[in-house]
Amino acid sequence: MAVTKIALILEYDGTNYYGFQLQAELPTIQSELEAALWKLTGDRIRISGASRTDSGVHARGQVVSFRTKSELPPATFVKGLNHYLSKDIAVKAAHKIADSFDVRRGAISREYNYYILNNVTRSPLRQHFCHQVAGELNLKTMNTACQALKGKQDLASFASALGDKIKNTIRTVCRAEMQKDGDMVIFNIIANSFLPHQVRNTVGALIRVGLGKMTVDDFHSIIKSRQPGLAGPTAPARGLCLVRVNYPRPLGEEV
Repeated sequence: MAVTKIALILEYDGTNYYGFQLQAELPTIQSELEAALWKLTGDRIRISGASRTDSGVHARGQVVSFRTKSELPPATFVKGLNHYLSKDIAVKAAHKIADSFDVRRGAISREYNYYILNNVTRSPLRQHFCHQVAGELNLKTMNTACQALKGKQDLASFASALGDKIKNTIRTVCRAEMQKDGDMVIFNIIANSFLPHQVRNTVGALIRVGLGKMTVDDFHSIIKSRQPGLAGPTAPARGLCLVRVNYPRPLGEEV
């Protein structure tokens, strides 16, 4: 029986999950999706993700892939998996891809948004998807600091911890900027890949810049120091969302 490789585009509210990756006895996005695949196909299928989002982090454009002997068409995977998945996880699209295509290694960049509610009053309807900062943020100064993040450089200072597996801390940031939409301040960043907690530590440092607790020169010094854990404090996970994973060509075109 022929084996087909499928890629899925996922959207999820990460509030109730301990991240994307499997963890023993804990609910994760991967465990929920693999359980739904078993119900739909009758096979135990292991999935692979393009980005390992942390506990409490959300996604609008996560990409996962898996191999299957099922002959179900992509549209049926979308409909069938959404039937079995919890309401806080949804499959937005499915594509047949080449067996050799790796959704993680094949990605050229990942894009994240971090949402900051810049208001003295909390927002019950948005509390699971943003981080509230009561003090007025200076976006001009924050965007000046953002310029220092762009390009190819060592961003070790923005990693919480590296461990033994991460040897290279050089990353290429294509975009880093702050935007304002009403009382919501949105940090948008695109890079080839990210270090552990890099975005949340970056946001923590930028908030300090925006509140006048750190200068732009101090922010530059953090980058130049290349010391893990130096940036921060780590912003809460609830404000972070994986917007999309970018590839050289649209998914499915390499089949």
